[in-house]
Amino acid sequence: MASRKIPPLFDMIAKLIALPSVSSVSAEFDMGNDAVSHLLAGWCESFGCATEIMPIQTRPGHSNMLATLGKGAGGLVIAGHTDTVPYNENLWQHDPFKATEADNRLYGLGTTDMKAFLALALEAASRVNPRQLKKPLFLLATAGEESNMSGAKTLVDKRRPHADFAVIGEPTNMRPVRMHKGIMMENIRITGRSGHSSNPAFGNSALEGMHTVISALLDFRRELQENYTHPAFDVPVPTLNLGHIHGGDNPNRICGACELSIDLRPLPGMDINELREWLHQRINTRLEASGLSVDFEPLFDGIPAVETSASSPLVLAAEKLTGYTAEAVAFGTEAPYLQAMGMDVIVLGPGDVACAHQPDEFLQLDRIEPTVKQLEALIHQFCM
Repeated sequence: MASRKIPPLFDMIAKLIALPSVSSVSAEFDMGNDAVSHLLAGWCESFGCATEIMPIQTRPGHSNMLATLGKGAGGLVIAGHTDTVPYNENLWQHDPFKATEADNRLYGLGTTDMKAFLALALEAASRVNPRQLKKPLFLLATAGEESNMSGAKTLVDKRRPHADFAVIGEPTNMRPVRMHKGIMMENIRITGRSGHSSNPAFGNSALEGMHTVISALLDFRRELQENYTHPAFDVPVPTLNLGHIHGGDNPNRICGACELSIDLRPLPGMDINELREWLHQRINTRLEASGLSVDFEPLFDGIPAVETSASSPLVLAAEKLTGYTAEAVAFGTEAPYLQAMGMDVIVLGPGDVACAHQPDEFLQLDRIEPTVKQLEALIHQFCM
């Protein structure tokens, strides 16, 4: 076992929680994560890792941290993101930036999703004797997962790290997850012609045009759900949600513009770009003779769905280790980006997604040491 050169586990968690690292699509909330990346790098270096701070070129102040223990091909990545969502301090009973122990829980922003997991990964890695490693162990801490996946995209651009397997410590209640749905969000804007409501001929209603679009979307949803299903998911079909609509400005004016934002969650095997093309084609066809114009705007690039084979050695090892059959979840992770680099990926972490993104986020204390033991076992199996 390596000699201890990092702070005690709970001290590491507390220091990570104390460093604000909110990421957001709104500039007013976005903080960057460089301080967290450098803190993790220093700890990793102290027990023999080679470390790299990987700046995100499109987002100053944001970076990935990649630490490597051992040499050679293949190996295991243990990964997590360093950013958190924004928070409403007035709704918290505890200080969001202080790791507070109470009721067999550790409260703080990022305890479950998912800065605390990074400390657990370092703890597990620090207990390994580097001389016994036959394949490398990578500790990966990414930026921007809660906003735009900029850290994961940077990894794909650089094609690093190179490994056979990866574990992402998102909150799964210590149960392995081998697949999740994708996420696609689109804004649809219809432009017509405003006019006095006393005579329909004075204008061309964008709001009525949006009624046609909504009909097309509901038909599209029905067809998708008739043709695609996956019994592993609690909701076994792709979903399409009409999330936000706004049109017009006064009841005595024909509506000149109307916007609708939708959320579509595809199953593994469904391609986001293809779905976007189908959606555009159907709406354009429905509006062809209307005299209205339509514009589409992706609200973000989207997150692909992911599925790791049930027969993957990593899946089988995690199932044996936890006693649970690998599951499917509806939320997105960085798994498809690591999979795109040739890794088998599972999601396995101690937190509970039910309290993620909520006031008084917490991690159950009695899950901390068992998670470290799980990670140690995976390191031994895939690196030693």
